Amino acid sequence: MAFFHAMEGLVSIIIMVSIGYILAAKGWFNQENSKLLPQLINYVALPTYMIWNLLTTFDKSTLLFMLNGIAVPIISMLISFAIAFLLSKALQLPANRAGTFRSIFFCSSSVFVGVPVNLALFGEKSIPYVLVYFLANAILFWTIGNYSISLDGTAVPAKIMSFKTVKRVCSPPLVGFAVAVFMILCGIHLPDFAINTTKYLGSMTTPLSMLFIGITIFGIPINKIKFSNELLAILLGRFVISPIIILIVVFFFPIPELMKKVFVIQAALPAMSHNTVLAKVYGADAEYAALMVAITTLFAVFAIPVYMVIT
Repeated sequence: MAFFHAMEGLVSIIIMVSIGYILAAKGWFNQENSKLLPQLINYVALPTYMIWNLLTTFDKSTLLFMLNGIAVPIISMLISFAIAFLLSKALQLPANRAGTFRSIFFCSSSVFVGVPVNLALFGEKSIPYVLVYFLANAILFWTIGNYSISLDGTAVPAKIMSFKTVKRVCSPPLVGFAVAVFMILCGIHLPDFAINTTKYLGSMTTPLSMLFIGITIFGIPINKIKFSNELLAILLGRFVISPIIILIVVFFFPIPELMKKVFVIQAALPAMSHNTVLAKVYGADAEYAALMVAITTLFAVFAIPVYMVIT
């Protein structure tokens, strides 16, 4: 019964993504106006959704118990990065894309795609676990991932820990998460009108995210996709190696069953779009980063149902 419920959620995802694709094909969205969607999601929908979900789901004791699970994604992602590092050496990647390869390999779009996907597959009860993975993912991406991409460019390499790093880690969704955690720990309660407002604004997260994924898939330059050992390694990293490492690590760090399933799905999501932004900032191969992000987004549509079956 749970399997069929998850499949229904997956069908909902496919329908929303397809609508985004169709609207882009009809010219409703182009490269310029489609930027509004991720801005709305990142600055409005996700922060308010996190505040609403945490405040209506947790008290102090259950929140602290949930945060104990953060060791699993941190250890798993560090192992994945080590594998990515060795593969980048073995494949003898060009100097302007090796670090980008490593970042794409070990970090996923754990909040922008992770929240709506897990909502559709597992419901509201999964979101706290999504946020735990997101916290680990954000910290490691903006430190190790950011530093790796900076090594690809002509600019001075970024520092692993700096004020800029801290500022980037503190993205709007993470700020929303932190605000909610602070309020729970301090026993602060919002009035009903404020809770309802965060709920209504946060409800935009799933449809806007799925529409944007459809728009992104429409924009994939099919003629530039060339299957190579490098692309195969990226796909294996995102959709095979990273989720399998989660399944191995949970043998040593037992966690609730739903948390395990959410972590597996989180690990099997596409690469973060921030890889492209940082590649541009540091003078690395931004076109390569954009193409890898787009391809992993496309392949995620096929990978997610597979992990729904095996977990």
